[in-house]
Amino acid sequence: MSERSMSHVVTDAVKDFRGSVPECVAAGIVDMSTGMLLAVDTVDNHPNEVLDLLAAATFDIFQGRNVVMIEDVFNRRRGINTTSHYFQEILVNSQNLVHLFMRSATNSEIVAVVVCRRTVNIGMLFAQARLVMKRLDGGVG
Repeated sequence: MSERSMSHVVTDAVKDFRGSVPECVAAGIVDMSTGMLLAVDTVDNHPNEVLDLLAAATFDIFQGRNVVMIEDVFNRRRGINTTSHYFQEILVNSQNLVHLFMRSATNSEIVAVVVCRRTVNIGMLFAQARLVMKRLDGGVG
């Protein structure tokens, strides 16, 4: 069986997030090495500027200067000499939505973004999103 391209893997993953995660209104995959949004699937037709900002915000949330400094301090205090990232999942509640940002366990340059309505059960959001993320990790590892 031939390997699927990275493009197919991320396109299928965003569709899987949208179909599997309850109350999901949007999902995207961001490449942290380039800051680019690799794939997106939404219920609305968002302008490209909004989608570009999502990719930039994802980068800032995980790899902004202050976040990197916090990770370095945490690792030093624990005596960990690693280049791996401390923060793996970040949940952000906005007025109307819940945003879950998840770093790939197999490729730290890949972050999935899942956006749901505020009515979502947070436990189900994490459970379903983690299942999809495991499948994504199998394809990008």
